[in-house]
Amino acid sequence: MRLTYDPRYNIAYVRFQEKQAEVEAINISDELVVDMAPDGTIYGIELLNANEQLWREDTGRLLVINEATGERAELPLALTPISG
Repeated sequence: MRLTYDPRYNIAYVRFQEKQAEVEAINISDELVVDMAPDGTIYGIELLNANEQLWREDTGRLLVINEATGERAELPLALTPISG
């Protein structure tokens, strides 16, 4: 899995695997797009307006938890919230 962020367009992409087939971009909402193959395989999730969706004001970090083992990792986010 890979999380990328493009600050020029404020878009984040969570890629679960490399695209092996033609995918359809399914708009779930104005800020969420899922790339899915015809067989139902999800290749990635695109987050529009990403800094609003990923920013955790309390820590500024992304918390990753392995539910099976309980292992936790915190990663710094290089996102800066846009003040409106």
